[in-house]
Amino acid sequence: MREVLGASPARAPLDNPAIIAVQNFKGGVGKSTVTTHLAHYFAVQGYRVLVVDCDSQATTTTLFGFNPHFNITREQTLYPYLSIDPTQTDLLYAVQKTPWPNVDLIPSNLELFDVEYELAASGADGGSVLASRFRKLKQGLQDLARDYDVVILDPPPALGTISLAVMQAANSLIVPLAATTPDFCSTVQFLSMMDQVTGQLAEAGIVVDYDFVRLLCSKFDSNDPSHAMVRQIMEQTFGPALLPVPILESAEISHAALRMMTVYELERPIGTARTHKRCKGNLDEALAQVEVLVRKGWGVASPASEQEVINA
Repeated sequence: MREVLGASPARAPLDNPAIIAVQNFKGGVGKSTVTTHLAHYFAVQGYRVLVVDCDSQATTTTLFGFNPHFNITREQTLYPYLSIDPTQTDLLYAVQKTPWPNVDLIPSNLELFDVEYELAASGADGGSVLASRFRKLKQGLQDLARDYDVVILDPPPALGTISLAVMQAANSLIVPLAATTPDFCSTVQFLSMMDQVTGQLAEAGIVVDYDFVRLLCSKFDSNDPSHAMVRQIMEQTFGPALLPVPILESAEISHAALRMMTVYELERPIGTARTHKRCKGNLDEALAQVEVLVRKGWGVASPASEQEVINA
């Protein structure tokens, strides 16, 4: 319908695709949950989306309905492209179709971790191989991104060679964090480490440049006073870099994940209709903040909502 009516929100041919890394070096902050819901949110809005699972734990791959141990081989991951002895010259070989017609996936599995060993061993002799692999991933993703509006990268929750390559390949960064003291402290350390790492990469001739960097509070319990307190500290510390609408903690997200789905895939509520409506409304509002940033990079405003069109 969007194509027929000329109402597609897709980027103009000369606009750069948004390549968004969803990264935090601390696990358990909802990184893969944010990645999959963000992909499906953009898909619902009509964008062409590619998700690249760069984490050998393959949580994002699993949430897309693939069993990484039985359905995915090493040859279907980034490994043949990034390994020391590559067998692929571009990333087209790895793109998998998903049940969503405008969402594609490059999956992962445990064997992708072999890249970490190989690159770490090669980097011990001077790092020239590391630098070339960083540039290679960026080039491969840029070539592939020509057919998409948004590319979402899910790197490992650690400061490894793949994470560094992903950070350099992206042009935007979303940092999810939970509203707890350990997560807050860990994220502050992550941002400090990011500053040091980008400086070192720049000295090595590897430029890291982001259109936007934003923190997104995930798993926020509005009924927990401690969450509200930490959230207030986040606002004072990060200022406008913290997106104003958090993703609320919801049983509906957990129930959907149990079925290897997102809330956007559920045909009907798993819990109560009220819980489902509240969860989906919150996800729409929270993830729309990222859409606004992406469209601002293209120099266009966000499309009007249904309510705004009705009331116009």
